[in-house]
Amino acid sequence: MMTVNEVSKLTGVSIRTLQYYDKIGLFHPAKYTEAGYRLYDDAALETLQQILLFRELEFPLKDIKKIISSPDFDRSTALEQQIELLMLKKEHIENLIDLAKGIKLLGVKKLKFDAFDTRKIDEYAAQAKASWGKTSAYKEFEEKSKGRTKEEDQIIYQGMIDIFGEFGQIRNADPASGEAQNLVKKLQNYITEHMYTCTKEILNGLGKMYAGGGDFTKNIDSYGGKGTAEFTHQAIEIYCR
Repeated sequence: MMTVNEVSKLTGVSIRTLQYYDKIGLFHPAKYTEAGYRLYDDAALETLQQILLFRELEFPLKDIKKIISSPDFDRSTALEQQIELLMLKKEHIENLIDLAKGIKLLGVKKLKFDAFDTRKIDEYAAQAKASWGKTSAYKEFEEKSKGRTKEEDQIIYQGMIDIFGEFGQIRNADPASGEAQNLVKKLQNYITEHMYTCTKEILNGLGKMYAGGGDFTKNIDSYGGKGTAEFTHQAIEIYCR
């Protein structure tokens, strides 16, 4: 585990920025000490790397949050697309450098503006964003929720709350117990039935989000009692192994 100060020194991201990312629900520490200090593990640092790559590509924070919190976010695919975008950006910068060098050596013989054209980058970025935002899980959720009334959505929402309430009732037990593991299976089946196909990979990502320290954690703990979100995460992690 690393402290916020250590993460700041390692990454070059200011402590204030890390605190802000936590506040807006973009990047949470792995856990908090009893005194309230943030602690980060390797999984958290991997997430920060993804965020910083998106920031290098000048993605707005709200878009980054939407992308990495998608239930079907594929790190491998995202990395491939980030590499492609960075290569396009590199090519664009090299063209600008060549243009500037030419102007310095030869002066302005004729006005050329093609080096400033960023349409290639913009088009690829738009395609990448569309693929991140329209995952198969997202499409399935859209299809299943189509035509539902507010009352029906509320009933489904209440069903999720009830499951977290059940987790809360056994939050002091062993997360590997049969009862806890059966609840994880119940949660997985509920999400699959009402939202999208909840694979173990997706479920594991949700578990991390539940215990991430943001609104999810607060809400789940308010349903089941303090520690419910972390207990649910532990039970899911064991289940997904």
